[in-house]
Amino acid sequence: MGEDDRLRAVVALAQGMAAAQSPRESWRAAALGACRALSGSFAALSVWEREHGRLRVLVNVGERADGEAEFPEDETYPVHQFPEITEFLHERWAGGGEPDAWVETASGPMDRAGYCHQRVAALRRRGRGCCVVAPIVLHGRAWGELYVARPLGAPVFGPRDADFATVLVSVVAAGIAQTERLEEARRLAFTDALTGLANRRAVDIRLDQAVERHRDEGVVVSLVVCDLNGLKRVNDTLGHALGDRLLERFGSVLSRCAAMLPGMLAARLGGDEFCLLAVGPSADEVVRVGDEVCSRAAELDLGEGVACGIASTGDPIGEVRSARRLFRLADAAQYKAKFLRAEKPVVAGRDGGLDDPVVRLADSPPPVAGDGERRRIRGMEPDP
Repeated sequence: MGEDDRLRAVVALAQGMAAAQSPRESWRAAALGACRALSGSFAALSVWEREHGRLRVLVNVGERADGEAEFPEDETYPVHQFPEITEFLHERWAGGGEPDAWVETASGPMDRAGYCHQRVAALRRRGRGCCVVAPIVLHGRAWGELYVARPLGAPVFGPRDADFATVLVSVVAAGIAQTERLEEARRLAFTDALTGLANRRAVDIRLDQAVERHRDEGVVVSLVVCDLNGLKRVNDTLGHALGDRLLERFGSVLSRCAAMLPGMLAARLGGDEFCLLAVGPSADEVVRVGDEVCSRAAELDLGEGVACGIASTGDPIGEVRSARRLFRLADAAQYKAKFLRAEKPVVAGRDGGLDDPVVRLADSPPPVAGDGERRRIRGMEPDP
């Protein structure tokens, strides 16, 4: 490959990573771009997991051998099997040296200096003739490695290929850094800063998608809206620092309860309002989670428990064509729970179906000025 071709390959790799919309797409673009740039038949991108002392393969592309999935769930290799990694990390990089790429061949001796016997064995086992390995450095620290291989009988990688691989991983590192920045921006955009739960924006998007699935497939969608009691009193008498502590502790309670059902989303809507969103589980399963939320919130040494309202398409609440209607139903149920100082959730539709006062309130026209929904909920009589 001539210099012009290599320059075009570098540009194509950078463009592929820049166009990626997720970390997986970015990893795949990096591996594919490097594989093409080095005229390889196979490439893999791996990350170094320091806490586990292992290399974890993120993506495999090209001619994969048996057992090599494109996005493997648990393909890992102990770092002690690859001593050149720790050599680069703790000696050359710490001393200011650059992490150069190197070449290994299936015909190389198993114990010759410069060869990692595990890699040589892997080349032979998978029918590959040679590989080039390029460490990836991000923010001055080892991040992982790029591995590109050629089959038996193909031209063996040479020093110029190793030098080129070193250039490629610098581009890959820049692309990974950009992907991580974008992911962090997305995370912040959909995360409540105080509790670490999802925020209102994340709930709105997920709820819209869930209701669309309900309309198309009939999947059950349930929403639990929680109002944390006593936050204002804590703020006014004990200070906002303890008020924040109450919010954080209830957020932890909600997160643990959400783990009771697969895929349940826990979120802080703002102020003292929180919610849980479940897609798939039955209404009764969600009510059990709501019971647990109420029980655990009552045990907190701050605050005065929680008012919890639930609305589920699995209950007799009528047709749900919009996320807004489900939200209004859950909100109205929460208002009733707050008025009654209920120790358990109030569930829309379970007190008369469409004649349930909660359902009537949720479906009533918007209130006129000065006649808020909370005022109308107070017109309800407590359940006998």
